[in-house]
Amino acid sequence: MHDRSALGPADVSDDELTRMVAALWDAEPSEVELLSSAIVSVDYGLPALTTEARHRVRGRARRAGVDTDYSLFVKHLRCWSRSPAFAEVPPEIRDFAATGVPWRTEALVYRSDLAERLPNGLRMPRAVGVFDLDELSAAVWLADIAAVDVDWDIGRYQRAAYLLGRLAGSPEVAPYAGVGEFPWSVRTYAEGRLAHQVIPLLNMDGIWAHPLVAGAFDGELKARLLAAAGQVDDLVTELEQYPVTTAHGDACPNNLLVHDPADDGFTLIDFGFWMPLPVGFDLGQLLVGDVQIGRRNTSDLVKRDEACLEAYVDGLCADGDGIGVDAVRRAHALHLLLFTGLSTVPFEYLETRSTPLLRAMIDDRAAIARYSLDLLDATG
Repeated sequence: MHDRSALGPADVSDDELTRMVAALWDAEPSEVELLSSAIVSVDYGLPALTTEARHRVRGRARRAGVDTDYSLFVKHLRCWSRSPAFAEVPPEIRDFAATGVPWRTEALVYRSDLAERLPNGLRMPRAVGVFDLDELSAAVWLADIAAVDVDWDIGRYQRAAYLLGRLAGSPEVAPYAGVGEFPWSVRTYAEGRLAHQVIPLLNMDGIWAHPLVAGAFDGELKARLLAAAGQVDDLVTELEQYPVTTAHGDACPNNLLVHDPADDGFTLIDFGFWMPLPVGFDLGQLLVGDVQIGRRNTSDLVKRDEACLEAYVDGLCADGDGIGVDAVRRAHALHLLLFTGLSTVPFEYLETRSTPLLRAMIDDRAAIARYSLDLLDATG
């Protein structure tokens, strides 16, 4: 009736689970009798450096003589030094690398009252329990979200961009931008991942001759990417001059849940990179997050980008912020090149068997690279 062993260290006592179910129902623990609990593993389908596991805990509980189903979502967070991928980090930079990816931020976000400060149209799952498991891991227990698959047309992208702009410019949200207490910045990223992984790979001649790369990344694109890689320090310095606002940090459609196709709001999830960042940061992942993983192509990239940019600026200025569209466009161009354009070469797929779907995705990655370079040139 209560086998939750699959949760491992993220499990809780029956009394604690009773308390969380009571909290879910806005009841007192003494009013709730836990009848059963079972575990369902949740397959996310994408690699996640700072997530050990995701599960749903489902069962029945009795309140006032009535037996009712409940469902909770459990996310087991960890320092990425515990990820299998960490074995690929060179030994000489492991100490530096281990501290370069935030993992505590999500737990701290859910411990805060940020949910009460979000702009109308944005929500976040209700946390009924946040637990430190040891010095390098934690677990968050959330009200389960009944999300639906919807068509992300231009209108939905515009609405998301507008609300992300509201989030960035909200004076209510601003005090919570640094709730993760993580000293990370654009320069941290440049001096970490770009300097130690991306740029060295770009400078390896053999990469460009690989069949999966050569077919999409021609000589001109290679030259432009290498030239941009040589300008990273200047680009970061320029981006650091822009106003810092609140960023979700990974605002791809996968992290903006919809409950009803007719609903024009979103539930934000995955707060691992929630932090203060230069204005416009969230536009990048909104624009290309699904393209990078093959869920969308680049046929409407230019149209979506312009629509999202204007909507984001409208949201940003809704609370009186005076940042203009040209400034945001330039900041967006810098973000897009640094965080996406330079890392579009499909290093992670070089040992993968070529298929039409994979080649199409890599073609779209090359299109992102060209677009980010063109946008940088056009806004400079």
